[in-house]
Amino acid sequence: MRYLIIGAGGTGGALAGFLARAGQQVTLIARGAHLEAIQQTGLTVDLPEESFTQKLPAYDMSGYLQARAEGEPAPDIVFVCLKGYSLSEAVPFLKEAADEGTVIIPILNIYGTGGHLQAQLPHHTVTDGCIYIFSQKGEPGHIKMGGSLFRVVYGLRRGTADEVSERVEPILEKLTEELKEAGAKATHSHQIEADCFRKFTLISPMASLGAAYGTRGKDLHTGGAYREKFIALVKELMALAKAQAIALPEEMVAINLKLVDDMADEATSSMQRDVEAGRPSEVAGLVYAVAEMAAGAGVKVPVYEEIGALLRERGL
Repeated sequence: MRYLIIGAGGTGGALAGFLARAGQQVTLIARGAHLEAIQQTGLTVDLPEESFTQKLPAYDMSGYLQARAEGEPAPDIVFVCLKGYSLSEAVPFLKEAADEGTVIIPILNIYGTGGHLQAQLPHHTVTDGCIYIFSQKGEPGHIKMGGSLFRVVYGLRRGTADEVSERVEPILEKLTEELKEAGAKATHSHQIEADCFRKFTLISPMASLGAAYGTRGKDLHTGGAYREKFIALVKELMALAKAQAIALPEEMVAINLKLVDDMADEATSSMQRDVEAGRPSEVAGLVYAVAEMAAGAGVKVPVYEEIGALLRERGL
């Protein structure tokens, strides 16, 4: 299949690198010095035990649309790998870059992105999706992965029309095969809302604590105030999921603690890194949105409200 990956950071860059190494037709949307380096020397993925470089077509958005106008075929799969605050700029681009047969898969940290994007792209098919990976953009042209964790989850939401399911499900099955061949753990989910919320119960607490208190992986590894706050945040999300009829494992806290314990001592979320660098961040979608969802569902989330108040005091 033909893949278009929008965003060349830790998520999009890793997907592009591994798929291209497996021989798939991959085009990458990037910008700035990162784009120039990829165009000149290829995309390099640095892992703890190895590095590899892949040459692949790379454009900025306007350059890709020019290529489409000159006859570049529409992609079969689009992975949207942007930060939540950049999603709006992708909508007009997707309207021109994709066609009615394209399947669009947002891989963002913010829960509910697929449904919001679908509403803005009524003539396209947008799934939901999430990813488990420790990866970030390094020097221009490089993606640095902090471990072997690489799992991609995607699927159609509840209530998808039968005719859409009949057309799209075989494409997602083919995607599963090709991602596995590329070295990723791929899951074609039939309960994607629950799977995406499950990921949210990991990344949102970690990002919230990191932005508020500057925590690293090591601060969550052992007993203490920050680990207890992490547990409290996960439990608040579990209560919110229950109120919305989203089924999560009863052992969600233990599952997330295992993932936290496997993180490197200096591991941080991308939101935390953005906050610490003074860049725009996903605090609205990863922190403030929880209290908003909870208010609508009649659920109390006091620790999220405490952290939200602290971040607002800082002007975030």
